[in-house]
Amino acid sequence: MEERDVIPFVTDDGEELELYVLEQTKINGINYLLVADTLDEEDEDVEVYIMKETKEQEGEEFASYEFVEDDNELASLGKVFEELLEDVDIEL
Repeated sequence: MEERDVIPFVTDDGEELELYVLEQTKINGINYLLVADTLDEEDEDVEVYIMKETKEQEGEEFASYEFVEDDNELASLGKVFEELLEDVDIEL
């Protein structure tokens, strides 16, 4: 299995998740990540999410990310990530 970067994420409810970075890209100066909460290669219906980097606050050592929620932005980014991954069909 290919080694993937893992990013810790805390939801608004305080739930801690480990998200696996499947792909990343930069569009108009904004970093975007395609992430999944599992890397089960047997499962063809893995849930994926698109996250975007938020502006870093002064003194922060690491970048912060939030889930993309705008439907138009999700549709556009989904197409970009499908092209980058070639053999993956992304349904958002």
